[in-house]
Amino acid sequence: MDLMVIGLLLGGLVLLVVGGELLVRGASKLALVAGISPLVIGLTVVAFGTSAPELAVSVQAGLAGNPNIAVANVVGSNIFNVLFILGLCAIILPLMVAQQLIRLDVPIMIGVSLLVYVMAVDGRLGLTDGLLLFAGIIIYTIWAIRKSRQETKAVQAEYDQEYGENPGTRHGPLEILLNVGFVIGGLAVLILGARWLVDGAIALAQSLGVSDVVIGLTIVAAGTSMPEVAASVVAAIRKERDIAIGNVVGSNIFNILAILGISGMITPGGLVVAPTMASFDMLVMIGVALACLPIFFSGYAIARWEGAVFLAAYVAYTVYLIFTATNHSALPLYANVMTYAVLPLLVIALTVLGVRALNGGNKQPA
Repeated sequence: MDLMVIGLLLGGLVLLVVGGELLVRGASKLALVAGISPLVIGLTVVAFGTSAPELAVSVQAGLAGNPNIAVANVVGSNIFNVLFILGLCAIILPLMVAQQLIRLDVPIMIGVSLLVYVMAVDGRLGLTDGLLLFAGIIIYTIWAIRKSRQETKAVQAEYDQEYGENPGTRHGPLEILLNVGFVIGGLAVLILGARWLVDGAIALAQSLGVSDVVIGLTIVAAGTSMPEVAASVVAAIRKERDIAIGNVVGSNIFNILAILGISGMITPGGLVVAPTMASFDMLVMIGVALACLPIFFSGYAIARWEGAVFLAAYVAYTVYLIFTATNHSALPLYANVMTYAVLPLLVIALTVLGVRALNGGNKQPA
């Protein structure tokens, strides 16, 4: 593999992480200066800010004439966020879903996943689709801000602890200018990092002889999700569990509504959705979102064993993509085992959890 390709991929990933961090840091401080509550910042600025790399990459890919990467990046990131990030966080610290807003955000995540699938059935996300999706993120943000005012004092205190100061705290002009610089610098670094990563991903796909869809679903999706990984893992270690979960769910909603919405609007001719994406990967994304319902609501917790199941599911999905891309001889056997053994067991387990949740059964994370 060409060292230049590796350099573009690694350099792009580093720039995306650095740019995302600068953007979130500056935007969060400016929001506090404007008197916006830490809770609202956590639900909007941080969740959306950590998705900035996905936005930069998808927009760049769309404008560069590689819409497959733009769509695969979002779908792959949403799968990665739930299965890998929440799985890892639950293993580090069993996650209690105490924030009541999550009970509404998860159904919204499922709803927008189904919506974009319906839009993509015809093989394209065009201007009208993009406008509808983007209108959705505006409505969701306004709703989240209004709904957050009803949150409990305990949840509000958790976000206060995360951001370390109260809204409306006085800041000097130099500090405000510094944070504006963070936002502008973060955006510039994100744009450069996105260009490097997209160029590197295209070159990698060509050198390995695999489709750019597979590269987008794996390397690009995981790479652009590094800010979510960092934010959620740090939050889990600090026992700020609502932030760990809210960041993932909020990012997934933003990925679909804002990123695909904006990319669909500005990409000439709209985003082309590969047939395999609509017939398999988007269905996996919907299934992963649906899996959150019984796990989140049965006692409002994600136990360690459930986190391990999430991680194992992500590994299984990635192996399937690699086997498919390389036409591996083990693919037929692997597909049969997944279809007729693993998936039915998962459906049964999730059904049992869902029935217990509906019956009012509670659990404690283990």
